[in-house]
Parts: sequence; structure tokens; C-alpha cells
Amino acid sequence: MKLLSLIACLGTLAISFAATDCLTAGETAVEANHRLRRTINLGNALEAPREGAWGVTIKEEYFDLAKEAGFSAVRIPICWSAHAEDTAPYTIDAEFMSRVDEVVEQARARDLAVIINVHHYNDMNADPAGHLERLKSLWTQIANHFADRSDGLYFELFNEPMGKLDGKWREVYPQLIEAIRAVSPERILIVGPADWNSVKRLDELNDLAGDQRTIVTFHYYLPFEFTHQNAPWVPAQYRPPLGAQWGSAEDQAALEADFAQAAAWAAEHHLPLLVGEFGAYRTADMDSRIRWTRAVAREAEKHGMSWAYWELAAPQFGIYDQRTKSWRPGLLNALIEQPDDQ
Repeated sequence: MKLLSLIACLGTLAISFAATDCLTAGETAVEANHRLRRTINLGNALEAPREGAWGVTIKEEYFDLAKEAGFSAVRIPICWSAHAEDTAPYTIDAEFMSRVDEVVEQARARDLAVIINVHHYNDMNADPAGHLERLKSLWTQIANHFADRSDGLYFELFNEPMGKLDGKWREVYPQLIEAIRAVSPERILIVGPADWNSVKRLDELNDLAGDQRTIVTFHYYLPFEFTHQNAPWVPAQYRPPLGAQWGSAEDQAALEADFAQAAAWAAEHHLPLLVGEFGAYRTADMDSRIRWTRAVAREAEKHGMSWAYWELAAPQFGIYDQRTKSWRPGLLNALIEQPDDQ
């Protein structure tokens, strides 16, 4: 029976990638994940303390660029905690909510699916017990605000649980799901594991098995020595030095092993997977960045996973240069090698 279940699940994942883009209120997570098959993150914008502080302001033209390049969806990281009251009822600033509403509508007007999340809630990572009620309230408000817009809009519970939240995440995420589904029972939710959404921790989400309204996500920045070499935000004692390249047979084998393990877990638990972030920092050798980016995207697709590249327009990882208003063609071509209809 186990083998039959595995075959059935793999067949469902394969069928989903041949499905149409037609969305209905009753779509399953597998169907929704097909819409997310080629996603671009709009990073360093709405998850900054204020939009523009980190060099990126979301422009309407970015959605046209994404659509024309062949992306099917956008992931919009959002730091809601910087725009809400600190005390109950933790009201989200109306102007900020309106801005999020605006960018969601701009994306949906181009038939791009949209993920919105909770990003950079550092106080929740540091003090889960002290901030859980506030986080639940934020999600209740978000769910209520977007309750009438189910088409192509998905909620990701929390970006990269870490710190003290790491050990509490298995207790926290079911409460967030309950809070959202009390308002929007049909909403497709996206949940990742602890330890910065580590691919190695998927088994901590076993309780989600068979949930037809949930997509599981993980982030992939391995090997860290390659993807984050000399990245200034990494503490000095952990910061990889310059010079690492990627592309050996051993490198490829390690990548394949990680994705095969994740795919086996997904098949066993009947859950679709989204590679919610992946990218290599700009200091890495460009040829290696292109090889690695292509390899991650193709490996995800091989296993029926959707993917979301980090990121569009910020200089750290971006595939679009805001100054020259042009794509970095090697990276773009590594992600999207053929038209969507093939």
C-alpha cells in the first residue's frame, strides 16, 4: 500500500504541471503549486523597515517585466510587524495595508499568482511566547482584509523560523493555521520548517500530511560556502571567504541528493513542495552562479517542485539591474530556458 500511495502521489504531482492556469475557489494545493512553478521574489522592498530603505521600491513595471520574462508568480516578503501596534489589538497601519493591497492587485492584474508572507519578525524569533498573540492577530487582520480575494493569492505563515522560535515552531504553526482558517478556510497556505526553512527539517512538518490546502516550502542556499561568500550580513566568524566555485560532479551529486530526499518526503506525505528562496550572492564567480542557479531550478522541476528565485531587483542577488534597466541574461536564462507553453 505504501508503494501504491507513493506512485499515486507522484502521478498527481506530474499531472499538476500539465494542468491549465485556470484557478477556482476550490483549487487544491497541488493545483496552486503549479501556478507558483516559476516565481520571482520582490525582495528588499516591503520587508525593509520602510519601502525603499534597502534600495528597492516596488514599481508597477516590475510586474510587466516578470510576466514578459516568463514568470508565473511573485513572492512579496512583508515586514508587517514594523507597521502594527505593539499592544492589543495590534492594528496594522491602514496606509501600509493599502500599499500591500496595491502591489497585490498590480500583480493579479497581470495574472501573476501572489504569495504574501510574514518576513523579518525578529521579535517573534527572539520571544515566541511574548509575540504569538500579536502574530496571530496580524494574520487574522490580513485574512479578513483579503477574504474576498481568493483567486491566486496565497499566505506564507512565517519566513525562516530561527532563534528561540526554532524549538517552538511545531507548536506555533498549527495555531497560525487555525487563526487564518477561522476567517478563510479555503485559503492555500504555505508552511516551511524551522532552522531558516531548512530542507533538512521537513520531517518536523509531518502533521501536515495529506492537507489539500497546504504547500510546504524550504529555502536552498547550499553550499553556504558558495552562496554567501563574503556576504556582509553574515557574522564575521561564520562568513565564508571569497573564491568558492560550484559545478563539480561532487557538487551536483550533493544537490541531487538533497532534492531527492525532499521529494521522497513530499511523496510520502502527499504534499507539494515550493523552493521558496534560492540564490547566490553577487561576489561569487558569475559562471558558477549561473551553473548553480540552473541546476537548482532544473532539479526542482525534475521532482515536480515549484521554485521562487531570490530576487528581482536588489543588487545582492538580483537578476534585473535597476540602473541599466536590463536583465542579467545569464541568470535569467538559467532560470527560464523555454516558453511556458512547452
